Amino acid sequence: MNAQILEFLQADRHAILATKRTNGAPQLTPVWYLFEDGVLYVSAQVSTVKVRNLRRDPSLTVCIDGGRGDARYVVFYGKAELIEPGQPRQETLRRRIIGHYYADQAAADRYYESMKNDPGVIIVLKPERIVLSGFPSGE
Repeated sequence: MNAQILEFLQADRHAILATKRTNGAPQLTPVWYLFEDGVLYVSAQVSTVKVRNLRRDPSLTVCIDGGRGDARYVVFYGKAELIEPGQPRQETLRRRIIGHYYADQAAADRYYESMKNDPGVIIVLKPERIVLSGFPSGE
């Protein structure tokens, strides 16, 4: 992945996560994420529909777009893995994802403290397929 795409993915953008409902229809959720070493990490509360969907069917699509005025986007496809509460790295990754969206560490810590008692999982996506739009080709 070239530097321009990596820079795009490092920004504090929202991603739209799509899982499959029991009837096959997509269930869409805006989420915060962290992208490192070719892996996408998303924190979610255990009780959410997206987590229930992934437990039944790990198929996952995530779209990260440039937002207003920026037509670029990256779409990841693959199978989700879950890092459950109490497993190694779960709390650290949850804190890091929150910290990615706060410029001030104290504010990130306050947000974490406000929700730390709601059990969370980390959704891990090692993309099997990536679709890009708006980036120079051949790089």
